[in-house]
Amino acid sequence: MDVLIVGAGPTGLALGIDLARRGLDALVVERERGLFPGSRGKGIQPRTQEVFEDLGVLDAIRTAGGTYPARVVWKDGERGGDQPMFEPVAADEGAPYTEPWMVPQWRTQEILYARLVELGGKVAFGREVTGLEQDAEGVHVRCADGTALRARYVVAADGGRSVVRRAVGVGMTGETVDPSPFVVADVRVGGLDRACWHTFPAADGTGLALCPLAGTDDFQLAAKLPEGTEPDLTLDGLRKLVAAYTHLDGDDLTELRWASGFRPRAALADRFRAGRVFLAGDAAHVHSPAGGQGLNTSVQDAYNLGWKLGAVLHGGAPQELLDTYEEERRANAAAMLGLSTGVHRGEVQRGKATVQLGLGYPDSSLSEERRAVPSAVRAGDRAPDGTVDGVRLFDAFRGPHWTLLGATAPVAGVKALPAAPESYGPGVFLVRPDGYVGWAGDSADGLGDYLATVGLR
Repeated sequence: MDVLIVGAGPTGLALGIDLARRGLDALVVERERGLFPGSRGKGIQPRTQEVFEDLGVLDAIRTAGGTYPARVVWKDGERGGDQPMFEPVAADEGAPYTEPWMVPQWRTQEILYARLVELGGKVAFGREVTGLEQDAEGVHVRCADGTALRARYVVAADGGRSVVRRAVGVGMTGETVDPSPFVVADVRVGGLDRACWHTFPAADGTGLALCPLAGTDDFQLAAKLPEGTEPDLTLDGLRKLVAAYTHLDGDDLTELRWASGFRPRAALADRFRAGRVFLAGDAAHVHSPAGGQGLNTSVQDAYNLGWKLGAVLHGGAPQELLDTYEEERRANAAAMLGLSTGVHRGEVQRGKATVQLGLGYPDSSLSEERRAVPSAVRAGDRAPDGTVDGVRLFDAFRGPHWTLLGATAPVAGVKALPAAPESYGPGVFLVRPDGYVGWAGDSADGLGDYLATVGLR
């Protein structure tokens, strides 16, 4: 096969979708018998909504979720006033989505899985990878059931304790974000309205929050416990937390659907590539969940890697193109870790800093700015939405192709529009399959050399 993806979380499923629509022979393997059952990564940031629109799942995501409610702080059984969770980000033609959209992670994964199957992709559940060996032509992957798989490339999307990352000897460098233990759980709760995110801070810095999960009857319980505490993840244990931190009775928590304990940590893999093996998602970066960056950054990993694997395997691009995955994504992941830690510690406000619309690759070797006087949109920037001759740009971008704005398409595989919107400024812009400007020039002169580096000539 072309690509073996280890792990059927959001990273692996998003990558599987991208490879399937490119016609690659790919398989996702997952050691568990089914999809992840919890709500953990519940925030879909605006940039990820743009990615999901391209992958064909945004309508389902929007239907399944809802906006974030305002936060209410309770003290001594008294309810305070509403507080917005995010500083507002103004919408415009270039950014149609500016608010995070709440969808429990389990539901996001169901939607991604359904789309993957619709495109002919497959997930082998109950297939645990235990080790691998590489050679010049591919990767031999061993499984716990005694079977083996062979692929030209392997992508580790198997989480923070990645077996694949360890098998290829890549370390992680990081730090503890908070020494306190945390609990997150999906529960049913009576006695609280679903219009607000209810928070119950304690004087010692610990606390508990109950957030209504959009599209469900559940609440997500999140609690910070005193240092040295061992979380009790049973129904009785969580009832004791509710009774201790809130005005509710423990019995108001009527059902426990899923629970997990963790200590926030920020860590970055030393490399994102080891030969024919790539690291993506939590296998490459672990973080505090504060600010809703992890799932979103992981999906961006998949979106960056998918078109590059397709270009090398089926498009005739040079192998060196795959080196740009680590070059681009490791720097972005490092920035995300710092941002998540800042949000966790109260140093960064959720809003403009966390929607991911400003992330790009200005320093990448794939970003070539050739104009004498660059405009507001430069090579390496996210390509904003807009309209050209009645055509919406995001509609034109949708699909596994490149898009050229302001010139005639020079080769097959590039879709052309006669101009760029005024918001882009003057020039010719070549937009990558993942929605970033790869090349910008005053005219199309010199574009051919760039196209050759990405397998389009």
